[in-house]
Amino acid sequence: MWNTVGLGVLAALLIICFTHWFWRWRNPKCNGVLPPGSMGFPLIGETLPLIIPSYSLDLHPFIKTRLQRYGPIFRTSIAGRQVVISADPELNNYLFTQEGRLVELYYLDTFAKIFFQEGESRTNQLGVVHKYIRSIFLNHFGAEKLKEKWLPQIEEFVNKTLSQWSSQAFVEVKRSASAMVLNFSAKQIIMSYDAENSSGSLSKAYTGIIEGLMSFPLNIPGTAYNKCLKNQKRIITMLRDILKKRRSSLEVYRGDFLDQISRDMDREKFLSEDFVVQLIFGGLFVTFETVSAVLALAFKLLSEHPLVLEELVAEHEAILKKRENPSSGLTWDEYKSMTFTLRVINETLRLGNVAPGLLRRALEDIPAKGFTIPKGWTIMLVTSALQLSPNTFKDPLEFNPWRWKELDSHVVSKNFMPFGGGMRQCAGAEYSRVFMATFFHVLFTKYRWGKAREWQISRNPVLGFGKGIHIKFSQKEV
Repeated sequence: MWNTVGLGVLAALLIICFTHWFWRWRNPKCNGVLPPGSMGFPLIGETLPLIIPSYSLDLHPFIKTRLQRYGPIFRTSIAGRQVVISADPELNNYLFTQEGRLVELYYLDTFAKIFFQEGESRTNQLGVVHKYIRSIFLNHFGAEKLKEKWLPQIEEFVNKTLSQWSSQAFVEVKRSASAMVLNFSAKQIIMSYDAENSSGSLSKAYTGIIEGLMSFPLNIPGTAYNKCLKNQKRIITMLRDILKKRRSSLEVYRGDFLDQISRDMDREKFLSEDFVVQLIFGGLFVTFETVSAVLALAFKLLSEHPLVLEELVAEHEAILKKRENPSSGLTWDEYKSMTFTLRVINETLRLGNVAPGLLRRALEDIPAKGFTIPKGWTIMLVTSALQLSPNTFKDPLEFNPWRWKELDSHVVSKNFMPFGGGMRQCAGAEYSRVFMATFFHVLFTKYRWGKAREWQISRNPVLGFGKGIHIKFSQKEV
């Protein structure tokens, strides 16, 4: 009898404790008024609805339904983290200016683990570290270097790539474009890297990492996350070996990115071997993922909008007609004259929204439009909602490159952030645009292309391409 009573009391206590814990989870402490929303179930929060794929270029239903229900600022929980999601342009732009004061750059656990954004060697620090990183990438991938050196090399590399693609029955563009951009970027960062003769394929390893980024961080053999970590270690080992070889032969001047940072290691204390390897690892990733996704999406959109394609082709054929020598290479002035091409790129970036938003963490309690974002909470600045807002972009789901002719530059700067915002604007933004514009120039002047298989896009909430974008390429008859 007493055993039964004891078990009953224990069960009652457990129920009370669980109920209290559940109530605390659903009603977090706040020195003010929390934004409206739901915290979902303990630990997993509302993660599952977020990763269910949708098959539209519209905002992911997880974000869109909550914006409609709660307004532009709401709270939730993702992967065990307390999160405030903001689609308010004024608040987002304000927070971009407050990095290092009210907020700091932040990543979800899987991303932070894969890209080493924790500990003393993390590459997302502010101050001297941030200035150095931005400076070295602009020095090697900024507009001046593109104008002086990289533009003809990009054109030559794209020519070679499309020639190879045209000899195949069809090409899966997302994966193949990833390899194209990554191999070119790796060659510029590490002059000694040769994709054709390398013992390990960087593009395959990075593709494996992408497939595991949105997975649960369960390091169990066979899981996507486990495979992701293995690919990460493979790349890090390769980059570390390359750095050590370069450091042992600094008397030979090569002038590439690795050469500069190897020499700077003797002058800057924060440039440890771990830091440099991690910086190159992350730098290679950001150079190719956006470009390859936008190129893949562009093929889909252009196939569905023949008038856009017609004007694009006309613009590039006009560039050839204006040349004294039609077979001469692309010039910087010709790139800058590609008005409609750059509008197509902007429109594809706007609709693509490769990632749903940018993450920050509150360093103190932050007043936000009558609410309070508690210290320590994650903030997701949903730039994708701004880029699909009918208040700024009429018929936002329509692929309409001509809209960019009329848009006010001030409005665009606050509502179009495909390469980040504030002091974290990507140093490789111009590099990405030049690469895409050059690819289109070679494609439209020398090749024909057509759909080889049915394709389907998805968001989970990151932009995906299902079984791929399969294209058949063939050279134009001269």
